[in-house]
Amino acid sequence: MTGYSEKQIQIMEAAEELFANKGFDGTSVRDIAEEAGVNLAMISYYFGSKEKLMESLFQYRGHYITLQLENMLQNKEMSSLQKVYGVIDSYMERIMKLQCFHKIMSREQMADVKGATTKLIHELKKKNQELVQQLISEGQKKGEFKKNIDVPLLMATLIGTTGHLVTTQHYYKKLNNLEALSDEEFEKHIKKKLSNHLKSLFKAVLTYE
Repeated sequence: MTGYSEKQIQIMEAAEELFANKGFDGTSVRDIAEEAGVNLAMISYYFGSKEKLMESLFQYRGHYITLQLENMLQNKEMSSLQKVYGVIDSYMERIMKLQCFHKIMSREQMADVKGATTKLIHELKKKNQELVQQLISEGQKKGEFKKNIDVPLLMATLIGTTGHLVTTQHYYKKLNNLEALSDEEFEKHIKKKLSNHLKSLFKAVLTYE
């Protein structure tokens, strides 16, 4: 289900910020209602429980990347390498834009508790990995990519490098004398630098050039 109403999205986005900053257990339904500017009953009406709200948030946020990957796979105009570059930019854009969601995703994966959210993360990662695998296989069939490519490690490189930079950006700024940059300037700077870095890395791993 991805067709959420404006009010549901408002509640999910309020919950997302609280879950990121206070943790899932540290956030009450009352906190979410106050942050979203709605009454308590509305959250129960739309989602049933805090757990179900978290599940909806994962479905809402997770659907976007999957959709982009599917669209890219169907694109007949792009070369396989261009599609890989598109994947890199999509993930980077998403992680940088949705820093709160990325924080929740990382925390949930580290906790490794069994539950509905864990199942959703597994399904989401599995689906996206399969789509990227399909994209790589397509490039191999065309002779554009090398054989024996480790797709899970490529995905870990992309998500891990971007995620690490985003979550530790205050250190990166300090270490590299970039503290004078505003958040917007820094994001622009790092996006370009990181995009070029990842693309040259992936090109070296994937192609015969």
